[in-house]
Amino acid sequence: MTTSLNLDRREFVKLLGGGIVVLLTTSPSELFAQQRQYPTDVNAYLHIAPDGRITVFSGKIEMGQGVMTSQAQMAAEELGVSLGRIEMILGDTDKCPWDMGTFGSLTTRMFGPALRAACAEARLILMQLASEKLGVPREQLVVDDGIVSVKGDASRKLTYGQLAKGQAITRTLDEKAVLRSVAEFKVMGRSPKRMDGVEKVTGRAKYAADITLPGMLSARILRPPAHGAKLVSVDTARAEKVEGLTLVNQDGLVAVLHADPETAGQALQTIVAKWEVRKVDVDQDSIFDYLVKKAPEPDVRDTRGDLAAARKDAAKLFELTWRSGYKAHAPIEPHAALAEVKDGKATVWAATQTPFPTRDAVASAIGFDPANVRLITPYVGGGFGGKSSAPQAVEAARLAKIVGKPVQVEWTREEEFFYDTFDPAAVVKIASAVDAEGRITLWEYDVYFAGARSTEVFYDAPNARVRVFGAWRGAGADTHLFAVGPWRAPGANTNVFARESQIDVMAAAAGIDPLEFRLRNTKDERMRRVLKAAAGAAGWKAAPGPSGQGRAIACGIDAGTYAALVAFVKVDEATGTVKVERVVCAQDMGVVVNPDGATMQVEGCITMGLGYVFSEELRFEGGKILDKNFDSYKLPLFSWVPKIETVLVKNDELAPQGGGEPAIVPMGAVIANAVFDACGARVDRLPMTPERLLAAIRAPKAKEPAAG
Repeated sequence: MTTSLNLDRREFVKLLGGGIVVLLTTSPSELFAQQRQYPTDVNAYLHIAPDGRITVFSGKIEMGQGVMTSQAQMAAEELGVSLGRIEMILGDTDKCPWDMGTFGSLTTRMFGPALRAACAEARLILMQLASEKLGVPREQLVVDDGIVSVKGDASRKLTYGQLAKGQAITRTLDEKAVLRSVAEFKVMGRSPKRMDGVEKVTGRAKYAADITLPGMLSARILRPPAHGAKLVSVDTARAEKVEGLTLVNQDGLVAVLHADPETAGQALQTIVAKWEVRKVDVDQDSIFDYLVKKAPEPDVRDTRGDLAAARKDAAKLFELTWRSGYKAHAPIEPHAALAEVKDGKATVWAATQTPFPTRDAVASAIGFDPANVRLITPYVGGGFGGKSSAPQAVEAARLAKIVGKPVQVEWTREEEFFYDTFDPAAVVKIASAVDAEGRITLWEYDVYFAGARSTEVFYDAPNARVRVFGAWRGAGADTHLFAVGPWRAPGANTNVFARESQIDVMAAAAGIDPLEFRLRNTKDERMRRVLKAAAGAAGWKAAPGPSGQGRAIACGIDAGTYAALVAFVKVDEATGTVKVERVVCAQDMGVVVNPDGATMQVEGCITMGLGYVFSEELRFEGGKILDKNFDSYKLPLFSWVPKIETVLVKNDELAPQGGGEPAIVPMGAVIANAVFDACGARVDRLPMTPERLLAAIRAPKAKEPAAG
């Protein structure tokens, strides 16, 4: 893997206008060995200008999760400056070091250590320079808000700006810079105002669709009626008569462009196209059998003990199947991009989670060297994994090259639903058993197309096997009828729904309180701590289920973070509707960089999780997407949101872990388990629509899962 700075060092320094440039090169230390997905030559860099202004460059992007602020906090902490001195430039491929993208809750736990190390090294270099200029050993110097002074003589001092003035150097040291400890923190561990807050609440924040250039054309593109459809013929005669319209029909790309986007949209409607549509007799209800039949050979992830003997000796065997449908990302901001191609170079502003891979895709599509393509990422209006791919950037660049003018492509909501990379439909089959002491003796876990994420067996099952039949992408993903991809903790939501529901089924059958059952069956101390913390904060009242309390507990591990949720619900058994009244989340995410930011991520996870629990499921017929807008695809409403309480379990011995996804993964299970505790009915398929819950309530064996 190589980096692409697009500038040599002299050009880069000239661009920045002087000052000290700190390049963090590959270190043999354990710290950088952990950054296995980062380039081998440059992990992170920053610039200290003569006036003391500090600019931090990051290949990560800001899409509402708050990493602009948390990254600045990490940089400020290790540099020894106040947060106000930091400026952030994110997702600009000409200015930032290579990065694979912003997803998987990787920013804090993977890029964070590299950024902190770069800033710690910068501080060490600056102190060494100050030592040379002040004529005292470095050990006699202290740093306070970018001012290096002599201990006991504050009058002898130099600012970072003074040290950087007139210099443009890259210096490396033979010693390893030491990161600051939690006890030394002045910026990390606190909750400052978000750096993007004022721009966003005042409407000044710019997103890809807000950026314009002189002479820009808006493009509307001919789209197929279904996935897999092939264009047979196209008649553009009427569109060609529209004044000021530019028509493109090249290599399968048919588009109309106009200075007025509405005129372009109207012109698109006049095009007559004939399509050959693939016939596939599969919909959102039959997809599960289809997937199981199409599944590839399994990847066996975990095998222990004697499964056959455990099955034979089981007093009661629990063999259950759990399912979840396709889900759309449905971000507030649809995909958008603006591209300009001139003088042999291309510049693209795009709503994307992956600036560098998108740059490379654009370069490939228009036949440019990546060094001649610049991808700039403005604020992104929600991604959740759906903007990991940015095909609209490629479309805009192709069109801009063809017509010789700047071109903006904004997807409509219908296009957003059609071209989304959906969270895959999936099936989980589990066979398990428990002994007379309430201990799990068997755990056979087969998952189809949700992948391996969150399939780890942290319960103490002596006889266990995990088999993964098809990932959520990559091998086997082409079995799906349309593109699938990451959806906030991809696959983990389904896997944890299945696992924690199965655990609850066994606890109820054994007549054991569900919290006690979990504690009895795991020695994982981090998991035990979050379970106890969540239960304590919730005021847990022990009782076997269904207890009629309408409360439940579920837990999970994601992005290095342990999370346990307790939920309280009320069920209307006449209508099948559920009201979630309260959710308590206890989360151990190691050192917490920004407590308010972490809390907001938990709240976002729980709120978004309500969607996949109750309403979000894509309807389709073969390759035809039936949901085209929010009139049929239902997102959570404000009225659904319960009281949310967050407990950040202290664990300063562990480096900061991911916080963008862990709290969402147990949501399906904790709500389903709470519904069971309230009324004795269990649903085996998400989303838990009123119709499915009513079927479960009316099933002859109400305590067993009902077919969805």
